[in-house]
Amino acid sequence: MAIWLIPLLGFLVGALVVAGGYAAVRYLPEYMVRRRIEARMRDTAAVDTGPANESELIKAPSDFSVPVVDALLSRSKLAPSLGSIIGQAGLRTSGTAFVLLTLVCGAAAGATFGLLTTSPWGLAVGAVVGLATPPMVLLMKRGARLRRFEEQFPEALDLLSRAIRAGHALTTALGMVAEEAVDPIGPEFRKTYDEQNYGLPLRDALENLAVRVPLLDVRFFVTAVLIQRETGGNLSEILDNLAHVVRERFKILRQVRVHTAHGRYTGYVLMALPAFLIVALWFINPEHIGLLFTERMGQTMLIAAVVLQIFGYLWIKRIVKIEV
Repeated sequence: MAIWLIPLLGFLVGALVVAGGYAAVRYLPEYMVRRRIEARMRDTAAVDTGPANESELIKAPSDFSVPVVDALLSRSKLAPSLGSIIGQAGLRTSGTAFVLLTLVCGAAAGATFGLLTTSPWGLAVGAVVGLATPPMVLLMKRGARLRRFEEQFPEALDLLSRAIRAGHALTTALGMVAEEAVDPIGPEFRKTYDEQNYGLPLRDALENLAVRVPLLDVRFFVTAVLIQRETGGNLSEILDNLAHVVRERFKILRQVRVHTAHGRYTGYVLMALPAFLIVALWFINPEHIGLLFTERMGQTMLIAAVVLQIFGYLWIKRIVKIEV
């Protein structure tokens, strides 16, 4: 077998392992839940069991559970933050499933890099890359969803204002936004409407919205509504003014992103260029580039290069990030 087929086969095996692990974590829990529901519907008759507990009224994101991972997450202070970030990313999965997916990616990437480099350093670097990939993807999805929410938020405020001006109550207007708006505005307002509709005070429901969607504009909206309910005033006019402020701020933010696009894409290119060159040189002259992975000096240089690349990317990101 040709020598260049070995890294290719290693990459394919690693990709298949990652894809299989993701499919198992993502789809197997839903399949098992459907099987349990179908079995219960077949084998049990519907009986009135009285009012449900409060915990049973809360819809869980996923029934997938591993006792060991659940116990570790319950003791960790990061568990609530992880659940919040998963919810803000719009994913219907549990913290347990995400942790297992991260571990599978770390193991698969570590094994792949270990096969390619035949070095413990390669195994370690691959494991770190694999473990870091799911959290990075999660944060990217969260950021994209929050940006979509911010873009759609002025239209939601306009709809609320028109509904209130037409004589509807605020709670009814929230339901109208939940019905008319698309994701992510619609589902988030649906949760707020359902919470207050099932007995939660409107103040608590709005504060939960501000927690689920950690945006400055949403905090402005919640604060304005709560103050208006205590002091009075024209709520539709307040919402119109808030929608105008949000639009103007988002317009400035777009201009800033345009002016900083060169710096951001420079960072992307500088991050991707070394990895592209390593892959290209591996296929052109594997013995030459293999010294980076087999020799101690090469491994030290490679680790230093990775650290400096990450530091440089974070520094560029810090420079081009302008708060509006």
